[in-house]
Amino acid sequence: MNKVQGRCKKNTVVLDAPGKDEIILEYAPQIKFIAHRLAMRLPSHVDIDDLISSGVIGLIDAINKFDPSRNIQFKTYAEFRVRGAMLDDLRSRDWVPRSVRQKSAVLQRTYAEIEQRVGRPASDEEVAGALNLTMDEFYDLLNCARGLSLVSIEAENEDSGISPKILESLTADAEENPFNILKKKELQMLIAEAIDQLPENDKKVVSLYYYDELTMKEIGKVLDITESRVSQIHTKAMLRMRGKMKKHLE
Repeated sequence: MNKVQGRCKKNTVVLDAPGKDEIILEYAPQIKFIAHRLAMRLPSHVDIDDLISSGVIGLIDAINKFDPSRNIQFKTYAEFRVRGAMLDDLRSRDWVPRSVRQKSAVLQRTYAEIEQRVGRPASDEEVAGALNLTMDEFYDLLNCARGLSLVSIEAENEDSGISPKILESLTADAEENPFNILKKKELQMLIAEAIDQLPENDKKVVSLYYYDELTMKEIGKVLDITESRVSQIHTKAMLRMRGKMKKHLE
């Protein structure tokens, strides 16, 4: 990005205050967009303004640490830092009760166990039956776990057991850090495999949400289902994927 220029010091870019202010103003809409996307899957008590403030801090961090000699665009690097700062803030405030974390872990483990046993995606009824829940209780549990379905490339989710350190891989020179590049490719293959094994509806929701960047509401209109149903499908997809990837990465 042309505006990310300045004095180079120890492989980083040093901008004066006016330059930083200009970039922050330019990226303000993107920070708000990322914050709103995260907030849609979080409890109502999470203040979106707090997410935006954290995002600004993440952007400033990106400006200070961006190295133009690396083979990566500033926009990509900045978005990782912004989203990562928001998730770090959420984790530091421990916004998810321990009981919800435990329930999410049980759901993830149950999906993985059933799917390993039957060799196909587990149905809602099978998971509910394994947990001795009615279908209403099962869907209530999914709704409780939806905040923990956040998947972030740059953040480690302590419940998933996944610590890919992808941001370092993306910003590393292949000659300098071949191990990180190899780990990045390995993780990409694991993610692709996990997505490929999802039920068709789950695949569609993951694709529309993460690749086409539609909102849950927009996906509901595309698939002709309710926004609540989209959220449930997304949560189940993330639980399935985390369960499959955990056994490879722990």
